[in-house]
Amino acid sequence: MRILQTFLFLVITVSTWAGEIIVREGESLHDALRTAREWRRTGDVRCQDGITIIVKAGRYYMNEPLFIRPEDSGTKESPLVIKSEGGAVICGDPRQQHTQIWPQEGMERMIAFDTETRTITIPTLPDSVLKMENLEMVVHQRWAIAILRVKAFHVRGDYVAVTFQEPESRLEFEHPWPQPVIGGEKGNSSFLLRTTEQRDGIEQLVIVDGANYVNFEGITFENTCWNRPLHKGHVTLQGGFPLVDAYKLKEKEGLPWDAGLENQAWIERPVSAVSIRNAQHVDFKNCLFQHLGATALDYVDNISDCTVSACSFEDIGGTAIMGGSFAESPREVHRPYTDLAERCQRLTIDKNLIRGISIEDWGAVAISLGYVRDCTVSNNWLDKMNYSGICVGWGWTPHDTGMLNNQIINNKVSDYARQLYDAGGIYTLSNQPGSCITGNDISAPAVAPYATNNRGFCIYLDARTDGFTIENNETEGRPIRRDEIGDNHPGPNIIFKQ
Repeated sequence: MRILQTFLFLVITVSTWAGEIIVREGESLHDALRTAREWRRTGDVRCQDGITIIVKAGRYYMNEPLFIRPEDSGTKESPLVIKSEGGAVICGDPRQQHTQIWPQEGMERMIAFDTETRTITIPTLPDSVLKMENLEMVVHQRWAIAILRVKAFHVRGDYVAVTFQEPESRLEFEHPWPQPVIGGEKGNSSFLLRTTEQRDGIEQLVIVDGANYVNFEGITFENTCWNRPLHKGHVTLQGGFPLVDAYKLKEKEGLPWDAGLENQAWIERPVSAVSIRNAQHVDFKNCLFQHLGATALDYVDNISDCTVSACSFEDIGGTAIMGGSFAESPREVHRPYTDLAERCQRLTIDKNLIRGISIEDWGAVAISLGYVRDCTVSNNWLDKMNYSGICVGWGWTPHDTGMLNNQIINNKVSDYARQLYDAGGIYTLSNQPGSCITGNDISAPAVAPYATNNRGFCIYLDARTDGFTIENNETEGRPIRRDEIGDNHPGPNIIFKQ
């Protein structure tokens, strides 16, 4: 009997020392992470085979993000795992709500867009609308939207000239591209007026900065806000990236690497619910991201060998998965940088369901990779997007930037370009030698009701795309032909195989 008791004691001791930290609803994830950190710091035996923070079923509200630091790093042999058991939800505040005021449904065509007076002229409005405060105008701009806080209405007979608050007024009217279209291929750009619940809320749930070998398994990330439009409006360059400064070159247009370049732009990165930087082997598996105000998951900078697999993204205000640099400020975005692609390597995005994207910012996309190399986007199903689906590349340049060997393979892309055109189910930019677009099933673009051009394609080789082999892609049950692929000055090294 004494031998049996000793054996049972050893079993219990081993189980206790197996590196598990259990968190229950009402308890603190921050405290659990601190416990794991102290085990690492003191060389506790429980770290030997890894530490697993088991998060029991329940909702864990984040007053501040869970910040995973270098001191929290695991190793290949001893990772840090944060794992749901029974349905754990890491959550913030529900998104701000909007009430559309005019028109009652859909959008209305604008009459004029004046860069000199910085006004947008629209049809006359009901008196009840003219008297309202805290209104936003959402403006359709080809491949982007702008959200402009209304400053004043100026009634001029049957028309109303609208002025806007700063800084968005300056950014909207000084930057030439994109701007609303007046006339042109499919008529004038459109707009709507709405009110927004005026409050800030939790934007970020988890920040991983400098930590390696961290795995998230089965966690739900839910409910975040997007506060920027409440304070600064939202004027973008492309892909949901807000401008912080921008203007048109008025004298001696062009620069040494692009003689026709007319616009200068500095951007910032959209906020994300979960962000990773300065990290290796930070993986997400079987996680759910839903009801998030801006970007859901962002591999920001200096990352390698990370994987997002078998996750679901639903009802996302901005982009679902973002990775790599987009030459954010202080850099000007149109220069051919050569040091950025190596800062996002070997990111794998595989077997994910991404559905209901770009709800708040129509110009955001499902998967957005900037300056990256040796990255793989494979076997994902993307559905219901207001702009493009899978976007890889940045820079608008034919020059060598270090982007290479990016693989877009066996994805299903459906119901995209629901609101904006100049779009692609798969969309690429710049020179990326050794890259491929292979085996994808891409629907035809949706019939966007307010598009001002017809530039919607299953595959869109935009601005100096080069270095891709394109083969065995289908649409509507048949192969995609070369003449159906959108071109915007592609390079000479595109290989197309039927």
